[in-house]
Amino acid sequence: MDNEMTLSFIAISENEGLARMVMTSFIASLDPTIDELAEFKTIVSEAVTNAIIHGYEEDGEGIVTIRAKRNGQSITMTISDEGRGIPNLEQAMEPLYTSKPERERSGMGFTIMESFSDHLSVWSEPQKGTAITFTKEFLPIQSNFVLGER
Repeated sequence: MDNEMTLSFIAISENEGLARMVMTSFIASLDPTIDELAEFKTIVSEAVTNAIIHGYEEDGEGIVTIRAKRNGQSITMTISDEGRGIPNLEQAMEPLYTSKPERERSGMGFTIMESFSDHLSVWSEPQKGTAITFTKEFLPIQSNFVLGER
């Protein structure tokens, strides 16, 4: 393992941006492409937002924890909460399903996270919380630039 870190914060919406920034800094040494960076930030944002909105109902009472590990060009990250949990995980992972239609949620969070990651797993138990773990591989950048050639 090359590096790892843990970040915990109060489950309030303003901390979603903080989590995204810290985790983006954590992967900076992998020199991600713009597309890889955008996908990574989206996964982190979706998972953290789910924990805040669905896990704790934005009450500011809970803690969201992110554990990140870098091994070579691969990042594995778990975003977890000890909130309400997901009563029907299979249903929650269906595209367009939302438990909060009144909040105009798209119901695409899990679908987006799954499409942007190389592996995604979700554990959840009612009244115990939820943990979303994903792995993303970052390809080394290949350059055709040759120093000193004409």
